[in-house]
Parts: sequence; structure tokens; C-alpha cells
Amino acid sequence: MDQILRTAGGLLGTELSGPVDLGGSSRSSVLRCRTADGGSVVVKAFTGEPEAVRCFASEAAALSLAAAGPGLLGVDPELRVLVMEDLGEAPTLADVLLGDDPKAAREGLLAWARALGRLAAGSVARRAEFTRLTDRFGQGAPSWADEPGIARTAAELPAVLAGSGIDVPPELTGELARIGAASGDPYPAFTPGDTCPDNNLLTPDGLRLIDFEAAAYQSVFLTAAYCRMPFATCWCVFRLPAGLARHIEETYRTEVVAAYPELAEDTVWRAGLHRAIAAWTVHATVRLLGRTGEDLPMHRTRRPVPTVRQLLRHRWETASTLTEFPALARTMERLLRDPAGGWWSAPLPEYPAFRR
Repeated sequence: MDQILRTAGGLLGTELSGPVDLGGSSRSSVLRCRTADGGSVVVKAFTGEPEAVRCFASEAAALSLAAAGPGLLGVDPELRVLVMEDLGEAPTLADVLLGDDPKAAREGLLAWARALGRLAAGSVARRAEFTRLTDRFGQGAPSWADEPGIARTAAELPAVLAGSGIDVPPELTGELARIGAASGDPYPAFTPGDTCPDNNLLTPDGLRLIDFEAAAYQSVFLTAAYCRMPFATCWCVFRLPAGLARHIEETYRTEVVAAYPELAEDTVWRAGLHRAIAAWTVHATVRLLGRTGEDLPMHRTRRPVPTVRQLLRHRWETASTLTEFPALARTMERLLRDPAGGWWSAPLPEYPAFRR
């Protein structure tokens, strides 16, 4: 702790005190600290583990672009310390979705989609700059672009299914190769990576994105699928009211069309979006199928929250309608009829804010 405070204070040229733990993870510590003049900053310090180094490089590069997120006030590449603007105690998008104000939830979702779309469109020409920054801060460590997770999980699905006693259609292998290439389509753009509801602050000045540990350039469709599914890799997942998911998706699409005009063509958009939905469904299945022995909540402390089984059922129901990937759709239908372990789950309910 003392070393973190000294390093961060040295970057700012002031003494820091009164650190308050804001959470963090096994990879990093996040602290709110007081400055000598009575202000406050947020300090984030990463460990030296390979995954943490990659996360540091991504976040330092992303904040250095100054395209989104809190302002970067200082960075120490050797000790992997970031000093950022303190955005205060604003509620998150997760807070309003799990609350009781449907207007606030709807406005928050649309602001989120609009912010992500504008960030994506404005970043297209800056990919080389981001790559240079990532290489600089990573100091030779592999980046997310070097090891795309979508391709990895697609390749793992047959073994995961077989290990759970699920028959794998022969045609699935070819479809998974197409799905695994989803991150490499012709429409890349910058994303913070983890764009889940709890990483979006609803401040008096508007929505602000936080947490850029998984920042990368990836297909705009992989972000668009977060609007439709919703929130492809998150714990804060419930159903959206009829029509709202499409409205959120179109809000994001309207922004990215400014960078990629061909995405205004419905057939192009639909094909890319459906492949992204398939990719994220495969990801969820690989990550969560082995955890369905007990119907555990998706978050250790937050409530209300879906269970693992509820989330998977919802993902499988969505992917079972993807006619572009018939073998995957049949596999999802099989999982819905007879999931590994023979468990049953109630349907995923709507977000609490929309249940009135």
C-alpha cells in the first residue's frame, strides 16, 4: 500500500493519503485517495502476473487515447500503476436496471448504447495508435489481439459438450470455425471490452465508461450483440421489454454507420449480429456449463441476480433461432430439452426496473 501511494503521489507531484478500497480483483487494487489540496483521485495498481500485465497494458493504452473513460493523470509502466480522475459516487447502469424506475433504466440503456456507438465510430482511424500504446505498456506481453478469446472458446465447445454427455452434430465443427472468426470481420472498432452494466457510471455530466482492462479492437457486431442478448458476458442479465432491445441495438447501429456506411444494409447487419450472438452463446456455454451442478447465483453478493441455469437457458433459447447456424441451433435445442445433469430452470424474468 505504501509503495502504491508513493508511486501514485510521485506521478502527480503531491502526497496522497486516506486510501479507500473500491474493489479491484485478483489482478489489481483500486483505491480512492485524497490529495494534499483536498481533492481526490483513483489509483489502480496491477500485479505482475501475465494476465494482470495484459490488463494493465490495455487499460493504460485505452486511457491514453483519451477517447472515453476517466481522465488519465499519470502512469508508471514499470510498477504498473495508473492514476485517474475520480468520477465520484454516481450510480451504475446496473443500479438502475435492478431498481424500480423504468424511465431511468430505459434512459440509461440508451445512453450506454449511444456512448459505445460514438466511441466505436470515432476510434476506427486510431487502431495503429492503440496498438503502439499497448505494445509500449505491455513490454512484450501478448495482447488481447494476439489471443482472441472468441476463437479459443469456439474450438473448446465440442470437448465441453462431449464431456457433459451431449452429442455433437458433425456439421458443428465447420460452423464453429465460422463463429470463431467473429472477432476478425471487416468492421473493427474500439471497445472497453467489459461493457457490463456495473462498468457504466450515470454521472450528472452523463454516462461515463470505466474498466478498460479488456479494451481492444474487435468487430462492432460483438458489441452490438450486448444490446440484443443483452450483456453477453455479464452477471447483470435479465430480459428486456419487447422492442427495447431492438431500440438499444438501433441506437448503437446509428452511431457506427457513420464509420461503416455499409452497415446500414439490413442483410449485412443481420448476418454479422447473428454470428456475434452465436459466438457469445458458445462463450457462455463453455464458461458456465460445468457450473450447472448447483443452481448458483451469477454474482456472489449482488441481489437480485439470475442463476447460472437461468442465464444459460436464456442464451440457448436465443441461439436456437439462428437459422444461419443450423447445427448450433440443434445443439442448443438439445441442451434445452435435456441439459447435462438433467436440471430444469425457470425462465429468466425481466429486469426489476421493468416489472411493474
